[in-house]
Amino acid sequence: MIILFGVFIRYNEESSPRWVEYRKAKNISSDIENDFYFRYPSFQDVHVMIFVGFGFLMTFLKRYSFGAVGFNFLIAAFGLQWALLMQGWFHSLDYSDGKIKIGIENLINADFCVAGCLIAYGAVLGKVSPVQLMVLTLFGITLFAVEEYIILDLIHAKDAGGSMVIHTFGGYYGLSISWMLYRPNLDQSSRLQGSVYHSDVFAMIGTLFLWMFWPSFNSAITDHGDGQHRAAINTYLALAATVLTTVAVSSLFQKHGKLDMVHIQNSTLAGGVAVGTAAEFMLMPYGSLIVGFCCGIVSTLGYIYLTPFMEKYMKIQDTCGIHNLHAMPGVIGGIVGAITAAAASESVYGHEGLINTFDFEGEFKDMVPTRQGGHQAAGLCVAILTQCVGIMTLFVLFSGCILRLPIWGDAADDNCFDDEAYWEVPDDEETFPQVPQYNNHMRNKDVGEEQQINHDPIRSPLAPSYAPLHQHLKGGGDAIQAPDMNPRRRDKNRAFTHVPQKRPLSDTL
Repeated sequence: MIILFGVFIRYNEESSPRWVEYRKAKNISSDIENDFYFRYPSFQDVHVMIFVGFGFLMTFLKRYSFGAVGFNFLIAAFGLQWALLMQGWFHSLDYSDGKIKIGIENLINADFCVAGCLIAYGAVLGKVSPVQLMVLTLFGITLFAVEEYIILDLIHAKDAGGSMVIHTFGGYYGLSISWMLYRPNLDQSSRLQGSVYHSDVFAMIGTLFLWMFWPSFNSAITDHGDGQHRAAINTYLALAATVLTTVAVSSLFQKHGKLDMVHIQNSTLAGGVAVGTAAEFMLMPYGSLIVGFCCGIVSTLGYIYLTPFMEKYMKIQDTCGIHNLHAMPGVIGGIVGAITAAAASESVYGHEGLINTFDFEGEFKDMVPTRQGGHQAAGLCVAILTQCVGIMTLFVLFSGCILRLPIWGDAADDNCFDDEAYWEVPDDEETFPQVPQYNNHMRNKDVGEEQQINHDPIRSPLAPSYAPLHQHLKGGGDAIQAPDMNPRRRDKNRAFTHVPQKRPLSDTL
């Protein structure tokens, strides 16, 4: 990687010391016009989503939190480096010197590329080794760069939030890998394939980070000004509608009207996925709410019915349910984008606004909205058909066969979803400092019980010393106390006899 960066990667004009000369040549009045100041806030938000949001979202498994966060970290760190190279060769290559010129927008796009592989990781969470994840990421980012170039550059489809390019790709790529790595005996690890109270709370932290920063994700690389502003508003509203719908559907389909934390952690984000393609279009606020409403229903029902169906009949073991959170909402987003683009008009966008929003320039200067809608639909078809049936067949079969080789050290069927296979895990039991007896009610209770036992002629360590006295008692009986005086003692193996009552002296005379 170091050698490849040394040969190909260089700073672009806005991040090199020649920025001063470039600014004068372009008649730029101030350094504030540097793209860094426009894009870096969005880059920060996207970066948090990649490393914190995705990582913590996958910590729901009771014994796989280290693997969720740690391997997410590994995939992202490796993937962004390879993405800068792959995307650079397709989009940022300067043919005058053969170098890839990178700036802040390239870093955002690299994070987007990594997001596709992290989505795919969700399908195989807990079932693969770190080396297998590196191979998955290597092939995934290569394929992502190819399909992104076809959809965005050759077909000229618009996909600001990546509904087609990121989510549909990542979802079906992960499902294909999961199908290739199907484990028929995975039920041997069923005891670990679930959550506990605190793991669901940690996963909810990831959900909240993703939910809060998703408007930045969908608007990060849109045009400055109205497009970026509109993308944030549309995403904001779609996410809000999805939360309400998810809560309602989850309560409706669960026993006793209770909520399922799986739905709240995942389906509440589906609206942000589906609105990505049309985020910068004139979707209108009510349209964003409709998209969020529909995705809340589809995603939640997918977790209830479709995920078990896919595992039982299609041999696809989807650990995180990425088909419900990313793949299906991504397809819905592509459809919404095609309809919204086809319905665009100058009366709504204005002449200049139409050209700026859909990039009707250069070889596409004669493009009309209805034709653009067809290109959007073609982009969705490429994301689904060509990716899944054509290129995906070659890449997935090749990478899947490689990943199935018994050389990667993947966990056994009865040891999946457990951090102990790859991590040093601390003991579950924690040692606590000694607490004084006067400040610990439970210890005082034990002490009181111990004192009572010591005075019990049967359970006391001094019981043998009571035996002679017990034998010399007239009529037998306890040497110390009658059984009614100690109601806590219920020894059924010993028949208690009462001490004979002493007769008054007057009765003997």
